[in-house]
Amino acid sequence: MHDSWQRPIHVALNAHLLSGDLSYRSAGVHQYISHLLVHLPQAGCRVTAFVGPRSMPVAQAFSLHYRRTLWPTHRPAARVLWEQLAQGRALQAVGADLVHGPVFVGPLAAPCPVVITVHDLSFLRYPHLFRPANRLYLRLFTRLSVRRARRVIAVSNHAARETVCLLGVAREKLRVVYHGVDPIFRPLPPEEVAAFRARRGLPERFVLFVGTLEPRKNLVRLIEAFARAGVDAGADLVLVGARGWYDEEVFAAVERWRLSSRVHFPGYVPNDELPLWYNAAWVFAYPSLYEGFGLPILEAQACGTPVLTSSVSALPEAAGNGALMVDPYDPEAIADGLHRLLTDRMLREELRQRGLEHATRFSWARTAAETVAVYQEAIAGGKP
Repeated sequence: MHDSWQRPIHVALNAHLLSGDLSYRSAGVHQYISHLLVHLPQAGCRVTAFVGPRSMPVAQAFSLHYRRTLWPTHRPAARVLWEQLAQGRALQAVGADLVHGPVFVGPLAAPCPVVITVHDLSFLRYPHLFRPANRLYLRLFTRLSVRRARRVIAVSNHAARETVCLLGVAREKLRVVYHGVDPIFRPLPPEEVAAFRARRGLPERFVLFVGTLEPRKNLVRLIEAFARAGVDAGADLVLVGARGWYDEEVFAAVERWRLSSRVHFPGYVPNDELPLWYNAAWVFAYPSLYEGFGLPILEAQACGTPVLTSSVSALPEAAGNGALMVDPYDPEAIADGLHRLLTDRMLREELRQRGLEHATRFSWARTAAETVAVYQEAIAGGKP
């Protein structure tokens, strides 16, 4: 039996995508990595986090150590080279039992077992929505990494099915581990929310979106739907998130529908401020075309905000019975859903209660505990 059963597993986590930038890099996978670093030591792991010169440590614990490289891994090309050329030597130096690539890719040559997390396969389903260099990197290294890995974590059952279908990974090699919801996402006192709304100059009634401004989020259709339904309901539309890529059409749609006074772009919002935005919103809209999970839905639900989302990919899985689901390819369907949520108080209250209950089922402590169980399998079981 491997001696890591007699002592805490020592896992090396590739945390180079931890970002201090106020950009899309601080969303999504940054949150996943940061919560793993906080909760894996609490779940009994000893963790060495590999970081770059600009990576921002998010936690300190007795069993968490940061190992910083001088490679400029904030630059994608340098990070790719570090992952494949230098990571193996770093693993030997720290003596890790296992290495976890939390964002699609792991070292193809490693002195210990490898675990990979697959978040979604949008770069295979919608390759035209990605920059060519990003698409090439993800297509090549994700395929090679999941073959090399002893276990592959998928963040939803949908992501697991996609990994089997598009990458040919054996189902017995896959484990589904959902994301959690940070306890900061909760209903806040009305006076605190009112003060925030006044401070930010926000209207009483607005539709909120939170996410990177990029094509997969379907914001052009959301803007068209809002033009049909939101304006008549006396609402504004607030699109919170950093600019990503190929987002010019989003701003063009605002101009095309003459909504510049009704659509607002606050930019990137730090995670600890997001609960105020969710609480202040009348409706949360997330009509994405494709997601591996859909964490903002759960965050909104945990704050008691009624949710409209898509009926495709993993979004029904993330939303449970706590959201109004629509066809994301049909602007009229999105508009009808927005109109119902903006005008039907009973429906809003019903979804609020369902959403609050649904969100309680997800925690980062549970995510960490289930991730450690995957590590134990990978160390003890070998290749399936």
